[in-house]
Amino acid sequence: MKRSVFKAALALVAVGALTLSTVQAQERTLKLAVQNPKGHPITTGAEKFAEIVAAKSNGKLKINVFAGGTLGSDMAVASAMQGGTVDMNIGNSGILAAQVPAFAIYDFPFMFTNTKEADAVVDGPFGKMMHAKLQEKGLVGLGYFELGFRNMTNSRRPLNTVEDIAGLKLRVIPSPINLAWVKALNANPVPMAFGEVYGALESKAIDGQENPLTVIAANKFYEVQKNLALTNHVYNPQSVVMSKKTWDSLSAADKKILSEATAEASKFQRELTRKQAAELVDTLKKNGMNVTEFAPAELTKFADKMRPVIAQFGVSVGQDVVSQLQAELTKARQAAATPAKAAAKPTAKPAAPATK
Repeated sequence: MKRSVFKAALALVAVGALTLSTVQAQERTLKLAVQNPKGHPITTGAEKFAEIVAAKSNGKLKINVFAGGTLGSDMAVASAMQGGTVDMNIGNSGILAAQVPAFAIYDFPFMFTNTKEADAVVDGPFGKMMHAKLQEKGLVGLGYFELGFRNMTNSRRPLNTVEDIAGLKLRVIPSPINLAWVKALNANPVPMAFGEVYGALESKAIDGQENPLTVIAANKFYEVQKNLALTNHVYNPQSVVMSKKTWDSLSAADKKILSEATAEASKFQRELTRKQAAELVDTLKKNGMNVTEFAPAELTKFADKMRPVIAQFGVSVGQDVVSQLQAELTKARQAAATPAKAAAKPTAKPAAPATK
């Protein structure tokens, strides 16, 4: 009798193992949306992410990358992820302020002075804390890619001073803080989904826009914009975000694969972005753009005009969030203040404005 029970137990274990094996062998394909076209560092990074996931899962997990905003705007994709019809998105972290107001802090002008500071903040406790806020909104933050520092283009005139910006109709990411900082420069902000920007520039419905050099080049804005000003006024991290419905349906092993792949792809993607950005000024000049650069005094003036905007949105973001970011920036700057760094040529960009 004992022998019969033992055999029955073995049979159940065998059936269970077979079932588990079958589950593990099932393939899963996830949809990943990005706004930028093929060839842009964000899209190339997304493709690298897909390669890493496929390799780590032995082909079980597949990531289909939908580039060029084919699945809709970042806001539309966020809604689709909450509903579970799109699995993943890589988009501007600041746009997530529509879900969690604190994310507007990623659109604060002149908050970061260099990419090392940005890396320390988004990869550290602050970046993780911000992504944790998304869970209650049906989203899961896995890590950060990078769009980079934003610069201005327009079709009307070269920009050499802050006053030159006044009167321009500038497309901005649709969020209150972007509307506010453009108004603070006496310019006219036009909120617009990214997919509409090239056509609006071409028809001169708007005078200009602001984006990192990689975006300006990849989307061929030089065809419809002749003036580029290197202002580096906002740094844009890009959040790698997954639908919580999709995340909760995955095994622990698959979640581990996706988390590790995000970390590896993020490193690759940021290095690619920075390499391309360093080379693109000459490329854009060769494509007919007139490139100007604000003098340190003008950048300081620009930053000073941003102080009231930062103070205003510091309230809606939450002073606790602002204080945590300031603490992380202080640590990053102290860590960078070695004798070797102190001897290096100082950056022309102004320090981040106080937000208190």
